[in-house]
Formats: sequence, structure tokens, C-alpha cells
Amino acid sequence: MRTITLKQAQIDIQDIMNYSLTTHDEVNIASEQGAVIMIPQEDYDAMQETLKLLSDKQSFKALLNAHETRQKGEIPPSHSVKDVFCDL
Repeated sequence: MRTITLKQAQIDIQDIMNYSLTTHDEVNIASEQGAVIMIPQEDYDAMQETLKLLSDKQSFKALLNAHETRQKGEIPPSHSVKDVFCDL
């Protein structure tokens, strides 16, 4: 993770955004009031989706079961998109 000051960010915002977008590396922008992290929207969306899945007990259990199945060398059963999203 790259850390820069707020003053640096104000001067080089376009370069900093391009750096984060191309490398997918986080940029910590620090000020006296605190800090914020800049990441590409795509990475943020993926993290949010992961958090939602892991907070759903049924999804989390299914994920753990699938990993366990793969570790045994077995192929977990697959499901159609229609089956997975039947409640939408």
C-alpha cells in the first residue's frame, strides 16, 4: 500500500487514480484529521460482495463445504444460474 499526504493527493490526484486503477494497489491518503483509502471501484465492489456472502450464514457454510470437497479432490456439484437465483 502506498501512503501519501493530502497535499500530495491534491496536486497529483489524476496520477494517483491512474496508479490505483492500473496496479489495483491501495493508496492511503493521510491528513491530520485521519486517512482514507483509495481503491478502484471494481475492487471495492468485489470486497462488498464478499462481505455480503460471508455475512450470510447459509452462503458461508456452502462456501466452506465446497472448499472441503475440493480439498478432498472431489468436484463440488454445480448449479444452474436459474437454480441459484430462483428467488430473484
